[in-house]
Amino acid sequence: MHLKNTLSAAAAAAMITACTLTAAGPAAAAGGTAPACVAREVVKQDKTAWTTNNCGRNMHIKLVIDNGPDKQCWTTFPGETLKWTWKVGSYGRIAVC
Repeated sequence: MHLKNTLSAAAAAAMITACTLTAAGPAAAAGGTAPACVAREVVKQDKTAWTTNNCGRNMHIKLVIDNGPDKQCWTTFPGETLKWTWKVGSYGRIAVC
C-alpha cells in the first residue's frame, strides 16, 4: 500500500513539472535581442520592418511586437532579407529564438 501512494505522489509531481514546462515554453520562445549583424529597417507608420542577415551564418529570429502578438520564429540564411508586417501594436525588437 505504501508503494502505491509513493508512485501516485511521484506521478503527480511529474505531471506538475510537465505542465509547468509546457506553460513556460511559448513565453520563453523569444530570446535576447538579435545581434547587430542582423540589419533592421523599420517604418513604424506603415507597421513594416525588414531584416537582413549579415551574420555569415543562419540566424533564427522573430519580430517582437509591443502590445500585440509576436511573429513566429524564422530561420534566415546569410544575405537573406525578410519583410515583416503587423496590424496591432508597435515594433518592439528583433529577437533570437
